[in-house]
Amino acid sequence: MRFSNLFNLNDPGWGRGSQNNNNSDDPSKRPGRPNDGPPDLDQVWNDFNKRLKSIFGKKGGGNNGFNRPPQNNGFSPSPKATRVGIVLIIIVALALWLVSGFYIVREGYMGVVTQFGRYQTTVLPGLHWHLPTPIQSVEKVDISSVRNFTFGYKNDLNNKVPAESLMLTEDENIVEVQFAVHYRLKTDLTPDAATQRSPAADFLFSMVNPTESVRQSGETAMREIVGKESMNNILYESRTAAANNVMKLMQQILNRYRSGIEVTSVAIQNVQPPEQVQAAFEDAIKAGQDNERQKNEGNAYASKVIPEARGRAARLVQGAEGYREAIVTQAKGLAARFESVQAEYAKAPEVTRERIYISTLRDVFQNTSKVFLDTKDGNNMMYLPIDKILEGQGGQKQQPRKPDNDSPSPGSSTDTQSSGNTTAPRNDNRLSRDNFDRSR
Repeated sequence: MRFSNLFNLNDPGWGRGSQNNNNSDDPSKRPGRPNDGPPDLDQVWNDFNKRLKSIFGKKGGGNNGFNRPPQNNGFSPSPKATRVGIVLIIIVALALWLVSGFYIVREGYMGVVTQFGRYQTTVLPGLHWHLPTPIQSVEKVDISSVRNFTFGYKNDLNNKVPAESLMLTEDENIVEVQFAVHYRLKTDLTPDAATQRSPAADFLFSMVNPTESVRQSGETAMREIVGKESMNNILYESRTAAANNVMKLMQQILNRYRSGIEVTSVAIQNVQPPEQVQAAFEDAIKAGQDNERQKNEGNAYASKVIPEARGRAARLVQGAEGYREAIVTQAKGLAARFESVQAEYAKAPEVTRERIYISTLRDVFQNTSKVFLDTKDGNNMMYLPIDKILEGQGGQKQQPRKPDNDSPSPGSSTDTQSSGNTTAPRNDNRLSRDNFDRSR
């Protein structure tokens, strides 16, 4: 109660001094007067000194208001009580100081604890306690947010920064490269082998300006990768591969700096020639496209014609092989037939000669349209126009077959054939009865 009265600013008599001699120093007995002005600062200080001295049992003296006799309800504590009060104050202050060491790390953050400015440990999200200030302190690091920066442009691709975007390729051409890098802090707690610090602590203590380090490493990596590629490759073919190589090289550089940063992605936004040569470059692109188109058309035509030619060649080869097989087989058959006839002729020459003669005449006369009949008692031969008869019946004109130059001897039969009929192969050594010697 006495401590509360010491700092009781609601006392209407606080800072107004004593009004009379009848216990007017008792704040509870001071009537408040609404017409009084604000309290005097000197009087407030004097009242504070009086109350403080009354708590510790000191009696006033001098002209500071403590030379008045003690009030009826005055209190003068003993030295032991004073020491107990001081100890209690110290205990309360110490408890408040220790309680101030509790702190909360939010989700997505990590706490880096330092002791007298030196790294101590890294804690995960949750409620923790450390030795209060100034012994230990904690700094909370955001590990969930993905940070990014742009290179070669500001906020918009049209807002170019030539000093950053112009790069030299392997074939000594200049291109404008605009890309963006996304990165975040590593989330593991494994300490680095060299620094014995976690990645979050490395992010805080290894570099003065981590964002500037990421920007410089990205610029260095991109210029190195572009310098190893030709202009056509970086423009059309290997843009995705170049972005992956830049991300790997950036990560190697940042790991060498022990930055505690993880590069998540590198996106190449735009790659083009400088504006000064854009028109000429477009013409070169069109010429290259026409060249590729003509090559593709030529390859398509070759893919169509070459298989067809190969197919025709294979078909001709197969036809020739089939013709060869047919001729060889036919020749072998004729030879075997001749051998069989020769064997029969050797057994019965007269009969075999008669059969050959009759068979030959049958082959000769079976396709002719004219018949000559030799009279038995005269020299005149009767002509039977079978072709005319067939022409009259069928209404079709048949051309007479030309007679052979090698006509048989008189008295024997000859044959002619119309041009429309198929005849057996001509044999100059035509058989006749005169050619056979029956007396043999």
